[in-house]
Order: sequence, then C-alpha cells, then structure tokens
Amino acid sequence: MVTPLTLLHTSQAHVPVFDALRDRNHPGAVLRHLVAPELLDRARAEGPQAVAPALRDLLGGSRGPVLVTCSSIGGTAEGLAADIGVPVLRADRPMAAAAVRTGSRIVVLATVESTVAPTRELLAEEAAGRPVEIRTHLVAGAWDRFEAGDVAGNHRLVAQAADAVTDADVIVLAQGSMAGAVEFVTTRTPILTSQSSGLAAGLELLEGV
Repeated sequence: MVTPLTLLHTSQAHVPVFDALRDRNHPGAVLRHLVAPELLDRARAEGPQAVAPALRDLLGGSRGPVLVTCSSIGGTAEGLAADIGVPVLRADRPMAAAAVRTGSRIVVLATVESTVAPTRELLAEEAAGRPVEIRTHLVAGAWDRFEAGDVAGNHRLVAQAADAVTDADVIVLAQGSMAGAVEFVTTRTPILTSQSSGLAAGLELLEGV
C-alpha cells in the first residue's frame, strides 16, 4: 500500500488548491486530506497551544509524514511529532527559510491575528541569529471575505496591502489562503507564499520514509 502524505487544513478551500499543485508539479503523489476548521477557531480564541490535545488525537493514526497548511497551528503540530510518531512539517517553513535568505527587511502580511506571532517566531528561528527586521501587518477585512466565500475579494485586499509596502526586501504572505493575491499585485518587491514550496518539502519527507 502506498504511503500518503497527510495534509491537515483548517479550511476545505485548500483541498482543491493542493490537489491542483500535486497534479501540476508532482503527478502520481498520493495525498490524504484532513479538514478541521474548529482547530483554527480554537487557536484564534485560546491560542495555538490550546489545540495540542486535539492535534495529537487527530494525527496520531497517520501512516506517514504530515504537512500542516494552517500557519496558526503549524508550530504546535511540529512540536508533537515525537508524540505522534511521524514527521510533521508546517507548510510555511520553506517559505520562511527563503524569506531570510532573500533579505533582512521582511514584511509579514496576515489576515488572521493568530497567525502573526507564530510567523514572527518561525522567521526568527529560520534566521538562526542573523539580524532581521520583521514588520507585520494585519489586512483588515480580508479574512471576513474569505470566510464569506469571496476569495477574489480577499486576494484583492491582500494585494493592495502588499502594494502599499515600502522599504522591504521581501514580503511574506503568512497564510496559504492569501497565495492567490500574487496575481493582483503590482509591487516589484519579491512576494513569497507557502503552498507550492510547502507541498514539495512535504513530499521530500515522504520520499525519505
């Protein structure tokens, strides 16, 4: 039996996105999707660590590596890898590593407050002591549009926020749900997203199992 890469999402909207990335860049890869929106709801209300027990229960039966596509809870999930017994990777880690390689002035855009602190911590971790300046901006109203099903409206608001950024070497879109905004931006500042690089890194983990 082929071992799948398990992807944990907090929105059903991510499933077709990652399936499309798989079909385009990794044909033949087997993905197993878990969708648990309640985890993000709880993380937003009580903090990311509050979902640790639920994550342990949900992922405990995984047969192979797990890729967590929600940046709010990804760090918490990574910390449970030893308990779960399989590798766990947050999808935004490769993006963060690329950001600190690109430049020291990093602007993080997010649409959910619970994502901001975990993303800052991840960037600092990937910087490994190198001096970086991390500025964050919460894009008002964008998450409400995403939840309402207005994904294009979400992307346009994020793109407007990205175009307003000055004095940055790189812009990080902290959540996978923001990735489509790159189609609307006019800024020449590099913009990094997590979905494609995260999936590639997750499948590399799978190859090593």
